[in-house]
Amino acid sequence: MERLSTNPYAIRRLHPTADALPFQLDDETATALTGTRVTTLHKDGRLFFADHSYQKDYPRTEGKYVAGCQAYFYLDADSNQMLPLAIKTNVGSDLIYTPLDGENDWLLAKAMFNQNDLFHGQIYHLANSHAVAEIVHQAALRTMSGNHPILALLDRLMHQAYAIRPVGEAVLFNDGGVFDQSFAINNHGVRQFATEFYPLAGAFRSNYFEENLRRRGLIDSTYGPDLPHIPFYEDGSRIFPVIRRFVQSFVDAYYETDAMLALDWEIQAWIKEANGPAMVIDFPAAPLERVGILVDIITHIAWLGGVSHHVLNAGEPIATSGVLPLHPAALYAPPPEQKGVKDLLRFLPNEQKSVEHIALLARFNRPQVVQSQKTLLHMFNDKTLLERGRREVVFANERFMTDMREISEEISGKSFDEEGLCQGMPIVWKAMDPAQIPFFLSV
Repeated sequence: MERLSTNPYAIRRLHPTADALPFQLDDETATALTGTRVTTLHKDGRLFFADHSYQKDYPRTEGKYVAGCQAYFYLDADSNQMLPLAIKTNVGSDLIYTPLDGENDWLLAKAMFNQNDLFHGQIYHLANSHAVAEIVHQAALRTMSGNHPILALLDRLMHQAYAIRPVGEAVLFNDGGVFDQSFAINNHGVRQFATEFYPLAGAFRSNYFEENLRRRGLIDSTYGPDLPHIPFYEDGSRIFPVIRRFVQSFVDAYYETDAMLALDWEIQAWIKEANGPAMVIDFPAAPLERVGILVDIITHIAWLGGVSHHVLNAGEPIATSGVLPLHPAALYAPPPEQKGVKDLLRFLPNEQKSVEHIALLARFNRPQVVQSQKTLLHMFNDKTLLERGRREVVFANERFMTDMREISEEISGKSFDEEGLCQGMPIVWKAMDPAQIPFFLSV
């Protein structure tokens, strides 16, 4: 269930005909775990897949090791729960682990996969949120006047957005920097990942909130049963329409008709710039003819910086996806050549490296945003933005804050059910609480 919450961007449902099976799992093992064969799970649309095999070829820091795990998950027909099925390492003797293995072997397999998944989440978010929001905003800066209301809204959403650049180059992704000190894949691998994944992670419309999940077969699937729980979607589907409603009200306050939008040459120049010199992938085409498309664009920028970013980064890793011992940033011994491991400690960070791991992830936590009123709850509660002479925008912000407070109360009040689960998980996940997460691309 971590694949549907703490890093919801790596997993996809395998299509019964369009996707071949990425690796084989023998029928005896599969049947013992699931009651049927892998081919049947695949045919029924109950087989899910996450692929981190590319990481085995990325440059590493000396003394650290990495697998290149691929994993199957399945929707169990009896319990209707998403469960792990197999983890394939793709290094050394290319072992395939399952829950039928010994306790230590299965724990190590999960730790190796989680290490890959932690790296994926931390660097995917750079290509998916930072890079996209920045380039769209920069196109606006190049084409709109400082008095344009849409630029004012974008400026608010991009609060402190560019701070990561000098900080990242100076202390995070420099040779021997804090990333190299904790992660197995070094800063050069970070750049390789961002470059290779940007065409997919950085695509604009295909990564709209619901479209991204739909494209990977996680919602509205036509070739498999519905998932009973997707915590990321359950919480996000409450937050997303509230953001969109405010953006719609803001845009409507300035553009009563599509014709008015068509006559705004600054907006049209922005869209042309984004599609031209800025080379934003999959951006709405110029000329922009409908107000609804402008609402889509701004809502997506707000979603990327105010919500999606914090699911993967900010304070989330220190609380869930980066928690030791099962979520290490590096292995400290090569993945084993055979099963039967007795000692897991040699693969895990020692006391000093554990402290460095925790210290690195804790640096991205931003508890002070609550007191300074820079949480998602206050995304649009900005004096400069609200005092532009449009009363309907002020009213829209009041409704936005009321709705976000209600969502915050729901998320902060989560607890375990009678089965010891919360949203189908054995953890209480609160990473999308609007009263706790920043409204911007915090660094």
